[in-house]
Amino acid sequence: MFAQLLPTGAALPPLPYLAAVLLGVAAVGGTLYRRRPPVTSLVVAGFAPWMVAGATGYALYQVEAIPSALAPLFGNPIVYATTFTGAGAVWLVVADRPADRWQLPSVPGTLALSGGGVATALLAAAIGVALARDSLTPGWPLAGLLVSVVVAGGVWLAARDRVAVTGWPGLLVVFGHTLDAISTAVGIHLGFGEQTPLSAVLIEAGAGLPPAALFGEAWLFVFVKLVVATGVLFAFRGYVREDPSEAALYLGLVAAVGLGPGAHNLVLFAVA
Repeated sequence: MFAQLLPTGAALPPLPYLAAVLLGVAAVGGTLYRRRPPVTSLVVAGFAPWMVAGATGYALYQVEAIPSALAPLFGNPIVYATTFTGAGAVWLVVADRPADRWQLPSVPGTLALSGGGVATALLAAAIGVALARDSLTPGWPLAGLLVSVVVAGGVWLAARDRVAVTGWPGLLVVFGHTLDAISTAVGIHLGFGEQTPLSAVLIEAGAGLPPAALFGEAWLFVFVKLVVATGVLFAFRGYVREDPSEAALYLGLVAAVGLGPGAHNLVLFAVA
């Protein structure tokens, strides 16, 4: 039954790769736990480019553009652990730097810059592969990104007076899950199937209701994602006031499960 909740294509890599990644996660995670570097809203936001980098790596894996020696590190779900190991290692290197500003040298700035560099390199590789295969189709993905920015901005502005205390992580939650929702709708329009069973149920249910004729068959999925993301921010308001560091960390995790899949969708649709 649990397997039915996992996205299509989820599988563990060969044992040597799995062991290496788990050792990396244990080493980085254990050291972070012992050192306990400051967790601020800016630090959490600084991880956003790393989320995009991991998502892009998985899209490259799906189009078989990762070198065979490295490919097992970028499958689903191991890519999340691979990305955490890289991002966490960078965090450890700069853990003693300021955590409350973007300007370098700082933890948020270094995380954003390094993650942005990795994401850019992977995206450039994806574009190069697509050009070589004559499969680059950026129109709809770019439109999806633009619509996501507009919708997320509207949702944030509408709720800001009530949820502003959640700060950068809250904004990242709204944008990440909006991107996931809108990009999924774009994928359905382009003929891609939904890989997550629970999401597929929502999409199928929405397709049979009248609003689908105007907003597309994924309208209910988009609506539910926006409601849930906004509801999370309302639920976290007290938590943020009581324990801002821990709340920011958990909001970052919530954001990651939206921003990662959303970015992956757009890259995959553009290059596949």
